[in-house]
Amino acid sequence: MHTILEAISSDEATSDDFASLELPESYRAAFVKKDEVDMFEGLTAKEKDPRKSLHVDEVPLPELGPGEALVAVMASAINYNTVWTSIFEPVSTFGFLERYGRLSDLTKRHDLPYHVVGSDLSGVVLATGPGVTKWKAGDRVVAHCLSVELESPDGHNDTMLDNEQRIWGFETNFGGLADVAMVKANQLMPKPEHLTWEEAASPGLVNCTAYRQLVSKNGGDMKQGDNVLIWGASGGLGGFATQYALNGGATPVCVVSNEEKAAIARSMGAELIINRSEEGYRFWNDEGTKQDPKEWKRFGAKIRELTGGEDIDIVFEHPGRETFGASVYVTRKGGTITTCASTSGYMHEYDNRYLWMNLKRIISSHFANYRESWEANRLIAKGKIHPTLSKTYTLDQVGQAALDVHQNAHQGKVGVLCLAPEEGLGVRDPEMRAEHETAINRFRGV
Repeated sequence: MHTILEAISSDEATSDDFASLELPESYRAAFVKKDEVDMFEGLTAKEKDPRKSLHVDEVPLPELGPGEALVAVMASAINYNTVWTSIFEPVSTFGFLERYGRLSDLTKRHDLPYHVVGSDLSGVVLATGPGVTKWKAGDRVVAHCLSVELESPDGHNDTMLDNEQRIWGFETNFGGLADVAMVKANQLMPKPEHLTWEEAASPGLVNCTAYRQLVSKNGGDMKQGDNVLIWGASGGLGGFATQYALNGGATPVCVVSNEEKAAIARSMGAELIINRSEEGYRFWNDEGTKQDPKEWKRFGAKIRELTGGEDIDIVFEHPGRETFGASVYVTRKGGTITTCASTSGYMHEYDNRYLWMNLKRIISSHFANYRESWEANRLIAKGKIHPTLSKTYTLDQVGQAALDVHQNAHQGKVGVLCLAPEEGLGVRDPEMRAEHETAINRFRGV
């Protein structure tokens, strides 16, 4: 790996130089173990500690197949799917790997007693498999996390509808929290060269998810003038949703949990802020068994106070159970609730009268197709949308990084250095970086 890192650090190494590098037989990776899936039995979700289940050690390098690429990972990032994998909720991800392994001889490689996690990366292509023509060794890349087979007709209008659609590093093996990752070559996109390795790695999953959920015709199809309610507006998903709303001429109504997060939303240009801690909304009773419609109405009144009497056109929903009833209630007649993730619980409850009789729509949204991902990454590369990176750990500290996200003790995205020896490396367009430095560092408080 030392020789590989030397080549990446050199400005003179050619594609032929990278192609001639000897690949290691093993590499360092963060993974969970199949024989430990019951280790947290009897504990609540919040009591489960990713530091105990995420291991960092050497694993064998997988054999490269057709249409695939091996990437030297300079940096990655933490997403909620890594937290879910690490606490084995709502199900163990080894079931995903077993089902994928039954698909073909090639996919059997993924069904292992360990699962290398991570759905983001920035790095350099080391090798490509048969049939890959767009990418070559030495290319500086980021990766989106959509893995598809496209052997059935279902996915050819929207690849997210492919019968074999999976999220790389969550429903497949060989993820990005490692020194080397294996991806399908059609997951690769150009690295934005005004960003460091850790900054470039951090948008991937959440940026593409926010783009589809809010901007794409497959999601909210946001237009100028829309009032957009954004839950967790300074978080990983919400930080990008807020930027897209502002860039697209919409008006974000940003819900945050404290004044520090409110300040971040304001720094992005948002003016309409609801601080949940100050307002003290209690959508559920103490037992979590019944919702209080009076609190929905109080929440809706606050929104109208901020918007000058207007209701919400689009709700950017991802907390799920805790907020969904309120989201349906406050949406205008004919409006849209777009939903993904459900980080506070998957069993949503809402009063269907407010949906049905007011012709509101609930649209499910899950990651993004390749075109949507490319468009979202293009906006990062053009400096129209900026990373939301707040803190970076080393790969050896991946358990703590995941715990931060699990406990919501973070802003924006939490990055992880893999092969990169320190922060701040990888920039090749310093002039563009200087132009956007303040926005790039917004979530780090620099």
